[in-house]
Amino acid sequence: MAVSNIRAELSADIERVWAVITSPDSEWRSDLRGTEHLNEKNFVETDKIGFKTHFTITVFEPYSLYELKIDNDNISGRWTGKLSSVNGGTIIDFTEDVTPKRTIIKPFVKVFLKKQQAAYLRDLRKALGE
Repeated sequence: MAVSNIRAELSADIERVWAVITSPDSEWRSDLRGTEHLNEKNFVETDKIGFKTHFTITVFEPYSLYELKIDNDNISGRWTGKLSSVNGGTIIDFTEDVTPKRTIIKPFVKVFLKKQQAAYLRDLRKALGE
């Protein structure tokens, strides 16, 4: 199991942050080619090289908590996004908790997650105009 967390304060209000992170539009994400929405709770993200990750929304509490089950050929686990308002801005607290499916990738999973989270935060800030 590998757990990675990123926490940051954003100047955008919580409604705007929530709208971006829960949007079916993935154009703001630099690491994705696209997103296919299968139904209300399930979607598939395809990265720039064509690798697909399946997500299932397990918790959807507007402006507060967004939790997803993650599954692809390499990992399974969950992504949890917690949001809170502070001084007109938003504190985000995102955690990925995954289990590698192949022993060979186990040593690299946490480093990969940290890199992905940093890119996600960078893209989120850009999408919010920060």
